[in-house]
Amino acid sequence: MDSLRAARFPFLRESALFAEENSADIESLISSPNYEDARKRGLERVLSAVSQHEVSYVPLLQEYDRLMEILSYPYARMIVSCINDRFLTKRYALAEASRMNELLSEDRESEVAVAEELNVRSTLGADGRMSMHFSDYLRFSHVMKAVEWKLINTELQNGFVHLSSDRFNRLLQNALQERIESELPLKVPDEFRKALKPHVDHVSVVLFETKRQLSPTGGEGMNPDYLPPCIKAILASAQNGVNLPHSARFALVSYLNALGLTYEQIIGLFAQSPDFDESKSSYQIKHITGEERGGEGYTPPECATMKTNGICFDPDNLCAKINHPLSYYRIKSGNTQKKEGA
Repeated sequence: MDSLRAARFPFLRESALFAEENSADIESLISSPNYEDARKRGLERVLSAVSQHEVSYVPLLQEYDRLMEILSYPYARMIVSCINDRFLTKRYALAEASRMNELLSEDRESEVAVAEELNVRSTLGADGRMSMHFSDYLRFSHVMKAVEWKLINTELQNGFVHLSSDRFNRLLQNALQERIESELPLKVPDEFRKALKPHVDHVSVVLFETKRQLSPTGGEGMNPDYLPPCIKAILASAQNGVNLPHSARFALVSYLNALGLTYEQIIGLFAQSPDFDESKSSYQIKHITGEERGGEGYTPPECATMKTNGICFDPDNLCAKINHPLSYYRIKSGNTQKKEGA
């Protein structure tokens, strides 16, 4: 067994086999002093995902190091599962998937094994290029908006899309991210939760602060005085019973969601309309915020999109200096920790 590959890609079946061969089980991982390093590394995996968008590097020179790395993966997943926060789950999944992509660029021999593990149908050609079945290609490339990712712009032969190593691994990244998000949260027994609590509490504190810093409002709630003219106008129309076009309703709800307003707070604003239809509004709001889909909410449109859709109203001097309505709020409120348009 290749213990280095098992440690680099701890989601592989051979990684679990390596742990079994070393008599490592979940109960021991949680409580045994022998696996303290694995628990520390598991915590580190989650913290670096939250704070740095990545799983930090550690040297894997010895068999002991590799075993600790493998065991740190299920431990990290249990921490994320105990917190069960959608933002954390997506951020962690992306960090693990990005790390896999980076490692594959250094270890092309593992591409086939990783693809098989992720149930991605692929072949290795005589020219050294990987090919992916078009249905899997479509599944994992749909989030890639650049025109070169469109199926019509690929080299398709006998149902398989020929890809460079970089592009193939980028799609494997999407596949692993999707898998991790679908698998979490795990069912963590109560006795494990008690043992995990110190690390769960540590991550929760860091997560709260990270979300506060990323919020356009700085975690202080929405101040109507800081809203851009377009959002103020759309909100006023909604509360006065004006029948909003879909583009305006989408922009308003996604914007309020990005500011951190809850579903109850958003629907409460719409409820001020004289012809408020709770059932219709509820479905639309839950879809846009991700509640109905069980995922993240949609990103608010940029200023250029607002103009194209005819919902850029009464722009002021500040509007001329920005390219995203969220930047308006950040500047007005003095919370400029995030880059404009982010």
